[in-house]
Amino acid sequence: MRLLSRLVLFGLLAFTSACQTGCAYVRYFTPLNPSTSKDAPPLSHSAWDSLLKKYVDDQGMVNYKGFRADSLALNAYLQEVSTHLPSKSWTPTDRLAYWINAYNAFTIQRVIRAYPLKSIKDLGGAKTLVNTTWDQRFISLDGDRYSLNDIEQRIIRKKFDDNRIHAALVCAAMSCPRLRNEAFTGVRLNEQLDAQSREFVNNPAKNKLTPADKPQVSAIFNFYPKDFAKNGSTSIQDFINRYATQKIKPDASLTYLEYNWALNEQ
Repeated sequence: MRLLSRLVLFGLLAFTSACQTGCAYVRYFTPLNPSTSKDAPPLSHSAWDSLLKKYVDDQGMVNYKGFRADSLALNAYLQEVSTHLPSKSWTPTDRLAYWINAYNAFTIQRVIRAYPLKSIKDLGGAKTLVNTTWDQRFISLDGDRYSLNDIEQRIIRKKFDDNRIHAALVCAAMSCPRLRNEAFTGVRLNEQLDAQSREFVNNPAKNKLTPADKPQVSAIFNFYPKDFAKNGSTSIQDFINRYATQKIKPDASLTYLEYNWALNEQ
């Protein structure tokens, strides 16, 4: 009996210890919907647009020194984001544009707070969905705390069924899609997401589409394979061919390029 009690106690301690380090990811199964009941108009992203035009070049490379020097302007925009949550009266494209801009702008803020650095991954631990940079709850939205993964995994991917977001969300790494040097807006969102997807798919630094039967593609496709088998696409290959100028075979054997986490810095 004493042995059994010890075994039970040991099992509980082991489970508690494991959950302290490994069960944090469970929250990502629960959708979030931060919003306001106020009938407010969509947030203007003009301040973010101006910053992007100043500090992001046509290749999506970022002048982090410039952003750091202009951090008051970035913080002012993010304060607007934090206190101007989406309303039910907003269109779906207005809401999605808000969340994409928020994710990208908060990512920039996280980097410049610790700049200079070699990689955004250096700012957190190594346990995915547990203690990485993207799991840190440094984002304040209407008084509540959120992480980058909360925005991507629990809001954008749960609430908006659009696989093009993977060409628009930028995690400050070289293998990410290019950071668009203009803000996303509800009115132009479909056009902008198509342009981002087209640029990403055809960028030879992200995807090597020849030979057509054995292309080497971005690891992003491997991170979210099921996302690319919806929204009118039946597979990763089908999604790629929607935007590629050099088509791959529908049954192409895919290999995934190693992800380069070096900072996407000018």
